[in-house]
Amino acid sequence: MFCVLDNVSVQYQDAHALNGVTLSIDRGEKIALVGASGAGKSTLLRLLFERTRETGENAALVPQNFALVESLSVFHNVYMAHLRRHNALYNLANLIKPLRCEVQKVLPVLVHVELEDKLYEPAGQLSGGQQQRTAVARALHQGAPALLGDEPVSCVDEHQSKRLMEIMTSVHQTVVLAMHDTALALEYTERVIGLVDGRVVLDRPTRAIRPDDLSEFYAE
Repeated sequence: MFCVLDNVSVQYQDAHALNGVTLSIDRGEKIALVGASGAGKSTLLRLLFERTRETGENAALVPQNFALVESLSVFHNVYMAHLRRHNALYNLANLIKPLRCEVQKVLPVLVHVELEDKLYEPAGQLSGGQQQRTAVARALHQGAPALLGDEPVSCVDEHQSKRLMEIMTSVHQTVVLAMHDTALALEYTERVIGLVDGRVVLDRPTRAIRPDDLSEFYAE
């Protein structure tokens, strides 16, 4: 079992971000969290990530704000996934002058996300879509069996979004993604969890869902 939540609620000030959420996620599942803005997707994703850290599950995270160090290069931002594997002196040396062996490890990951030409470019000089791909590359470089992503393809075009979804769902054993794009959710995941006002109101296998079944989650 990857993670279990039993009647969990999360409250911010006077409002419930999550309200009585009960669900279990098995290792190997590919799951999409769907719902309108404010439905609780990001809160649920953060909670799942916190639980994995508590239980010792190895999971990579693609946060919605990318969490890049804009003054550092794409290489260094991706390399950060391996900071804990080396001592402080090694990391400092690699910061001052990228070590060839580490560049050779990072470069194939950047090829996957079509950013190899931006290897030494500061992250702050990238477009929003390029920054998002850098964040995905960092998660891929971590080599974790699980990936949690908060709208990980929201800033890229259709070609890139399909490419990233294919990579994320094939490289990682367990995948949980908060998504607005329901077409991609249905194409690349096998289970859909729908939230409304912090409650789980839909939890079905993707094969049992039609696109129209998800339109109500985004109706104004």
